[in-house]
Amino acid sequence: MKKKQNILQDTFGREHSYLRISLTELCNLRCTYCMPAEGVQLSPKAHIMTFEEVYTIAKTFVEHGVTKIRLTGGEPLVRKDVDVILKKLATLPVELAISTNAVTVDRFIDTFKACGIKNINVSLDSLNPEKFNQITRRNDFKKVYENIHLLVQEDFKVKLNAVLMKNFNDNEIIDFIELTKELPISVRFIEFMPFDGNKWNKEKMVSYAEVMEIVNSAFDENTVIRIQDAPNDTSKNYKIEGYKGSFAVISSVTNPFCDSCNRLRLTANGRIKNCLFSSTESDLLTPLREGKDIEPIIQKAVQAKFKIRGGMDTLEKLEEPKLHTQNRSMITIGG
Repeated sequence: MKKKQNILQDTFGREHSYLRISLTELCNLRCTYCMPAEGVQLSPKAHIMTFEEVYTIAKTFVEHGVTKIRLTGGEPLVRKDVDVILKKLATLPVELAISTNAVTVDRFIDTFKACGIKNINVSLDSLNPEKFNQITRRNDFKKVYENIHLLVQEDFKVKLNAVLMKNFNDNEIIDFIELTKELPISVRFIEFMPFDGNKWNKEKMVSYAEVMEIVNSAFDENTVIRIQDAPNDTSKNYKIEGYKGSFAVISSVTNPFCDSCNRLRLTANGRIKNCLFSSTESDLLTPLREGKDIEPIIQKAVQAKFKIRGGMDTLEKLEEPKLHTQNRSMITIGG
């Protein structure tokens, strides 16, 4: 039951009903935009939330109005007790979803169904096996591609997330859209975003405008249909007339959706991030282990949320390395 005091409302009136929980900093892939080539400094095992702590913190958020929880990583399915966590969280009155690279997703089909999970986001940045190997530093394309089809066959609602990088996979935009001709999936093109260690610069980014220019040059403009975006949606959604699926662009850099943001993030080591771009975090795990009330900490963190992108409200600020390198690398944030 939602309490009277809304500790999840920030100073701009945004109410946060969506919590993304990272279960682990570990991953079985090594994507270049997510993990620095030299790797990352992982949190000591004792600093990672146990399944009981994940549940306790999640339950607190749900009591204050969170209605959707998405599990992320690293790769959440590499965590050994992920089944236990899923089953515990499934007892809460929330929509439960998961983001995965799909390398091992075939092992969890029955668990997902038992826990009521219907929405699965899969990261896939290239349909070319060689490029896939290059960006992930692993040789798992065939397995991932087969598992995407398996998820569709098993009636899951699948979204494919592709981070676009200029002169690398921007020539695959139409190939990705063609996947939606026969597959009832949503392909989402994500603007390349700056995080610690991913060597971001604006020249590597493929913007929303550039994506749509490519789309409109390949399809008759009358067949490119704009779809109504869902409330609090991060993406601008489209479909090609007659195609079973759809496509979208997540324009976090050139056209941010901060005004309607309802998301908060909990890192695997129990810290709340009020924005993906925020360089500040608030520790919930230590006070929880000390038996303290974490609600005031949550409220203070939400109240400190900036209006736009962790305070980087211009492209000039976003291009300033000392600002975005104060943030974690993507793998330790949790998508």
